[in-house]
Amino acid sequence: MNHLENLYCVVDIETTGNRMSGNRMTEICIVRMRGDTILDKYSSLIDPEVLIPDYITTLTGIDNAMVASAPVFADVAEEILNFTKDCIFVAHNVNFDYNVLRNEFKRLHHDFKRKKLCTVRLSRELIPGMRSYSLGKLCDAIGIPLINRHRAEGDTDATVILFKKLLAIDDDGVTFDKFIKGTFKEGTFPPHLERSQFDELPEAAGVYIFKDKGHKIIYIGKAINIRKRVLSHFYSKTSKSYLMCQEIFHIDHIVTGNELVALLQESDLIKKHYPRFNVVQKKPKPAYQILHYKNQLGIIQFAVGLVKSYDYSVVTHYNRAHAVEQLEQLCADYNLCPRYCSFKTKEDCTSHYKLKNCKGVCKK
Repeated sequence: MNHLENLYCVVDIETTGNRMSGNRMTEICIVRMRGDTILDKYSSLIDPEVLIPDYITTLTGIDNAMVASAPVFADVAEEILNFTKDCIFVAHNVNFDYNVLRNEFKRLHHDFKRKKLCTVRLSRELIPGMRSYSLGKLCDAIGIPLINRHRAEGDTDATVILFKKLLAIDDDGVTFDKFIKGTFKEGTFPPHLERSQFDELPEAAGVYIFKDKGHKIIYIGKAINIRKRVLSHFYSKTSKSYLMCQEIFHIDHIVTGNELVALLQESDLIKKHYPRFNVVQKKPKPAYQILHYKNQLGIIQFAVGLVKSYDYSVVTHYNRAHAVEQLEQLCADYNLCPRYCSFKTKEDCTSHYKLKNCKGVCKK
């Protein structure tokens, strides 16, 4: 079908601004189009059924009083479903609006699915060389009026004008066709990332580094195939991946030659830069030591304990069972007393189920 014959719904959604799983809708505007012709418009405030944070009210002007008498999403879900039926879902940074709406439908146990088009990625392809592709700055740069910014209807009206310009630029529909088919990787990219940066990534083992607008490192990862692994982040539907992709402006990489060196390099860089999206490695695993100390009788004693100081440590383990197992082996190899190695015995050291070769330190 010709791209000017397709049905589109251009959407903008305002939300409570929480993480994706808890981000609730406060306002929605949808413009239904066939090609570049507007057919209908739907707009409504939505009661999010949670409190709207002050910083969101400052940004959008939508407060709790405004949505108090608005319908909840369940009341308008069927209307939205019908309004977007058979349409390609269009938005500026489409994954945000699409995922918010999809999550609202999930709460009603409905699987909302539509083909998607992102006007950010389309603009990068059809209007290259802009300093910024945020809606406000892009509209300023190409002369699109943007009235009532950060309100659903104002942003939707501006996106509609932008979308019409993109339709006109791609007069043969080649770019639109690539995006709509879903086989074009460009459509999955973070909205602020230049395609050329991804194209430079090698299919080799190494470390990749995601950076924000100010070149601050936000995530470090390792991979056998850097290019393939980076793309998997873009396809991921998890809340963490989505939020991280919204902040990716730059990608760096280091080719290491093999996975082991990549693993060591990744660990070292995470410790050095402490990126906020590297949650797992930033949480230190509990470490256990085989410790030695003198007891009140002046006898050297052994024990397994959590790491506090390396001063009196024989060895460190990241699994308590392994530490106990090694201490048992030391007891057996050197005929140590299980009681003075902190193993519980009922009567004397010979009552231990396994260690029975004490040389007599417990009997002086």
